[in-house]
Amino acid sequence: MERTVYQQLYAWKNKDNRKPLILNGARQVGKTWLLKEFGKHEYDNVAYINCDETVEMKQAFADFDTERLVRVFSVLSGTEIKPEKTLIILDEIQEIPLGLTSLKYFCENAGEYHIAVAGSLLGIGLHEGTGFPVGKVDEINLHPLSFEEFLLAMGEKIIVQQMKESRWNELSGLSHRFIELLRQYYYVGGMPAVVASYVKDKNLFAVREMQNQILSDYRRDFSKHVPADILPKVNLVWDSIPAQLAKENKKFVYSAIKKGGRAKEFENAIQWLSDAGLIHKVMRVSKVERPLKFYEDYDAFKLFVLDLGLLGAMVQVSAKDVLVNNKAFTEYKGAFTEQFVLQEIAGLDMNAYYYSKENSLLELDFIIQKDEIYPIEVKAEENLRSKSLRTIYETNNSLKPCRFSMAAYKEQDWMKNIPLYLVKAWLSTIS
Repeated sequence: MERTVYQQLYAWKNKDNRKPLILNGARQVGKTWLLKEFGKHEYDNVAYINCDETVEMKQAFADFDTERLVRVFSVLSGTEIKPEKTLIILDEIQEIPLGLTSLKYFCENAGEYHIAVAGSLLGIGLHEGTGFPVGKVDEINLHPLSFEEFLLAMGEKIIVQQMKESRWNELSGLSHRFIELLRQYYYVGGMPAVVASYVKDKNLFAVREMQNQILSDYRRDFSKHVPADILPKVNLVWDSIPAQLAKENKKFVYSAIKKGGRAKEFENAIQWLSDAGLIHKVMRVSKVERPLKFYEDYDAFKLFVLDLGLLGAMVQVSAKDVLVNNKAFTEYKGAFTEQFVLQEIAGLDMNAYYYSKENSLLELDFIIQKDEIYPIEVKAEENLRSKSLRTIYETNNSLKPCRFSMAAYKEQDWMKNIPLYLVKAWLSTIS
């Protein structure tokens, strides 16, 4: 399975000022597998230790003598550790907070050792501020598979190569093939184990079973990691997200969680889910101007889950609705399509906002800022009406409006239409 973040790992290995690496990501997005694959192909050997399963690791960090720690890692992994030649992987690092702290000393005193740690954000994020090695580590984010990575897993390497060549008009001729694959991605999503199962067997029932198991595992993780006083609130927020996305106005509403719900009651639960990498929080901005960060409205936001396939499992959408009846595109108030677009944006580590105007129907689904500001409208079908985009552009024609829809690529004098299946490929040209 090809992951595009592999190139970031390769760059980390070869940079002069390399620091110990934290591979960030939610549970079950493939962190362990990726680090092992990277070590197997780019190093002489790999010293792998699971901190949760190796009891001796609990006592290993009595002090931060890096020479002693390397000897301990060598014994526990059964691997000779050679500077520059061995990749040391400490998995489930969240189980040992002092293990995270030790990375500071590897950065300062033992830079010749290549050490990478992986662990659930459910734990790593909770240790920030308690010995977290701020400024002493490199960090790379791993997300569920993007549509492009899903295509690679499906053996569509030629299509992906053509996408990277940015021949947008030519690719429109392959729209039927792309749309068929996009339907499958809407159902399967990007969780690596689910994708691997689907590629192997094409069994849609097994796909849903695995998605449900992941959701059950997350629920158990809540019970393990969430403080008891906010656990019920985390469950309520998590369960409410699909219904919030199915509204015409997708702004998160606390009273939709429970009658009389208020921000003060639920904000810590939302923050916990965000820190765990299980949700994406998209803030509203009050102006579509640079820098967008200046205009954040902390009282208004949308919440999305980490994976499109898991969203489908949460609402029990049927394979027939996605793959045959087209309902994932045409119904549910565009929830699946907005989730898809947000996931593609997040997979590039871009920050997304949205805009709405008080006492008006004017709303922009997303806004991203790179060298320019790109207001975005998302259309689940081929609907090419973009009243909000036009209105915003007329107030500031330095903006670069774009519409993501099922229609073919089209450049107009004031905006671009990007087919949904080319969202990441196009975004990569501006990132």
